[in-house]
Amino acid sequence: MPRYSTKFSSKRPIRRYAFFVSIALLVGFLLLQRSSQLDNSIEPVRGLAGDQLFMTAEETVWERIFGSSPKDIRIAQLEARIRELSTYEALALSMTARMEMYEQMLNVQGEVRGTEVTARVVAESNGPFAEALLANAGTANGIAVGFYAENDRGLVGRVVQVGRRSSRVLKITDFNSRVPVMGESSGLRAILFGRRDGKGQLTDQPEAGEFIHGERILTSGEGGLFPRGVVVGIVRPSRDEFLVELAMVSGQLGFVRLKPSQRVLPPETVILDDDIVSAAGLDEVVADE
Repeated sequence: MPRYSTKFSSKRPIRRYAFFVSIALLVGFLLLQRSSQLDNSIEPVRGLAGDQLFMTAEETVWERIFGSSPKDIRIAQLEARIRELSTYEALALSMTARMEMYEQMLNVQGEVRGTEVTARVVAESNGPFAEALLANAGTANGIAVGFYAENDRGLVGRVVQVGRRSSRVLKITDFNSRVPVMGESSGLRAILFGRRDGKGQLTDQPEAGEFIHGERILTSGEGGLFPRGVVVGIVRPSRDEFLVELAMVSGQLGFVRLKPSQRVLPPETVILDDDIVSAAGLDEVVADE
């Protein structure tokens, strides 16, 4: 009596199930393609891939040989810019070395730099000034009245009150603030006071002339309130007045550096010996007086 092979009969259900599983997967794939959510998630990837393929396809053999494709042109522009900036870098380093040599030859006395303290600041809402900051550093950290505050972009203000653990900084945007400044290129001097719109205004110019549009405004050091050369902002002429876009606005105001402003003190009284006075010829001057 003939018998059916068990090997053949066991393969038929597997093939039947595989056929139905394939049909189910195909239907599921078609349904996923019609899903709007999936289409929205795939669209950015599809667009990026299409752009890359288009950029690759539009580059012809002629452009590859002669380097006239947009990519090659952009690379050439960047290389030219790097060469230009390298020239300016070498010129700046040369001028810096020359300036240091001249200062050594002339024995120039530069600005005396004291110790500085980095402090966290918060805005003050109910204080005596409209524009002021509170810093978490005081006399315990070596801070004193007259220190100036500076962030990563430029001048922020001046310390007007100090406690043991905190201090009050009057911002240069306050109307009560007065900062002696000068133009970096023109050399003109003026007084900068704050405005409500967050900008500074230049007034009380002792010299005749006009500031250059776009030049930097630096502290002049007059009066000893601020050291010379601290960045304040950029000049923006407006009608009949000169406004200053303050550099501190573009920086972060969460932390500032509190630095001492070194004043030029008047000469102290020195008692000279009689031998020194006679050797210098000062005795005749004293006798004439």
